[in-house]
Amino acid sequence: MPPAESDDLHEAETFRPLTAQEVRELRQKMPLLSVWRVVGVQILVGVVAALLAMLITGRTVVALSVGYGALSVVVPAALFARGMTSPASSVNVGAAVFGFLLWEIVKIGLTLAMLLLASRVILEVSWPAMLVGLVLTMKVYWVALGVRSVFYPKINFKTEQTNVS
Repeated sequence: MPPAESDDLHEAETFRPLTAQEVRELRQKMPLLSVWRVVGVQILVGVVAALLAMLITGRTVVALSVGYGALSVVVPAALFARGMTSPASSVNVGAAVFGFLLWEIVKIGLTLAMLLLASRVILEVSWPAMLVGLVLTMKVYWVALGVRSVFYPKINFKTEQTNVS
C-alpha cells in the first residue's frame, strides 16, 4: 500500500467516538456562534453610528442616511438568520447547504433592493453617510469572529458524577 493509504487506514482503526464529558468540554472550548447576537450587535452599531452622525454633523439627513445604510444590512441579516435557524434548514446536510445558499442570495438581493430604493425612502440621501452606516454594520461579522465574550454564548455544564458500584 502507498503511504497515504496506510495512514488513512491507521486513522480509521484508531477512531473512537467522544464521550459525553469530552463533548461538553469541546463545546465549552468551541461554542457555536449565535447569529442572533450578531444581528443584535449590528442593530446596536447602526443606532450608535446614526446617533454619532447626528451629534457630529447636526444634520438629520446624515443621521437618517447612516441609519438607512445600517438597516440595509440588518434587515437582510435578520431574514438570513431566521431562515438559517428554521427547522427546515437543519433536516440534513443537503438541506443546510441549500438553505445557506438560498438565504444568502435572498440577503444579497434584499440589500441591493434596499440600496436602490434609498432615494425613494429618504427624501435627501447622503450617499457617503449611507455607505459609512452600511460598512460599519457589515464589519460586525469580522468583529464577531474575534470577540468571543460578546458573540458566543456562555455554556455552563454542571459536571455530573455518577456513582457506579
